[in-house]
Amino acid sequence: MRSVFYLLDVAPYGSEKAYGVLNAAAVSIKMDVTLGLYADGAYLALAGQDSKSLAMPNLSDIIYAYPEVRLLAHEPSLIERGLMSQSLVERVELADEDIFMEQILAADCFIIL
Repeated sequence: MRSVFYLLDVAPYGSEKAYGVLNAAAVSIKMDVTLGLYADGAYLALAGQDSKSLAMPNLSDIIYAYPEVRLLAHEPSLIERGLMSQSLVERVELADEDIFMEQILAADCFIIL
């Protein structure tokens, strides 16, 4: 297996799913790794996250710690949530529906946690 596409479709805070998928992506960096942000997972693309009041690790720190992980945000998900006018993490790439699906299909492995 040469490439893997992880899909995050839930909000980054409030469950351990986002933390888990980020760590799974981090341990896969010997491959071509893409983390797709879809639906509520698109909130992870927001810059300047502060999770201190939630007593949870700041997931943005994990994003910056592993520059090998490609971040791909589903643009329609961002638009539906009104996030296009917000500051986004500079590493995030925007993808329309077609490009997002092409990237999923191009990966050797597709994982939804």
